[in-house]
Amino acid sequence: MALFSTSVWLGNSALSRFRAKDTETSADLGVIQTATLTLLALIIGFTFSMAITRHDLRKQLEEGEANAISTKYLRSELLPASSIATTKSLLKSYIDQRILFYAAQDSETLIAINQRTAKLQQKLWDEILPVTRTQASPTIALVVAGMNDVLNSQGYTQAAWWNRIPYAAWALMTAIAICANLLVGFGVRNFKQNIGLFLIFPLVTSISFFLIADIDSPRGGIIRIEPQNLIDLQQTLNTQTPISDPNRR
Repeated sequence: MALFSTSVWLGNSALSRFRAKDTETSADLGVIQTATLTLLALIIGFTFSMAITRHDLRKQLEEGEANAISTKYLRSELLPASSIATTKSLLKSYIDQRILFYAAQDSETLIAINQRTAKLQQKLWDEILPVTRTQASPTIALVVAGMNDVLNSQGYTQAAWWNRIPYAAWALMTAIAICANLLVGFGVRNFKQNIGLFLIFPLVTSISFFLIADIDSPRGGIIRIEPQNLIDLQQTLNTQTPISDPNRR
């Protein structure tokens, strides 16, 4: 807001001395202003679309990750009796870490969560690996496929959270916005009398930038991605009686 408001002020105070008073030049200025503002609107629109697409993808991957873990939890019943309880316990701990992944904001906490997640993945793999080697069968292949889906879904989620709007795109959009605000200020003839009116454009532009940045920032801001599917799965598994329990009704 400060940058764009300063651009309007500079356009009026520093560049207005070069403004010609003839009608033809004023008409040319109007064409340039219109073209610049249209270009800025298009770029903001495309960038907003990029941010929304990435936000929706992160939500879809969270749902896919919850489905992969749920499927793996059910398929763990196909393992030998000695591995069922351990695998389910590891999966519950794994869900806890995945929920924390969505809530973490500082880098140190996130590093610790990723380390614990990697250890749990290794333990889950080590649990089914001996069974795979000694009891190779289509049934065990389903268990291995479920484990692969869990690992892959976590990787896809991490990649989506790293996928942000490039800094070059932000720089280009900011440069065009500064030029647009300069032209708005340059075209104003009664700036001091209508200063509040001409600050509306910097305000609207700043809000647009803020909204895009907020949607594109999965770990901060107002718009957040809640791991609702993972939380629902966690609650379901915590209240579920294991199938292998002989006392289960």
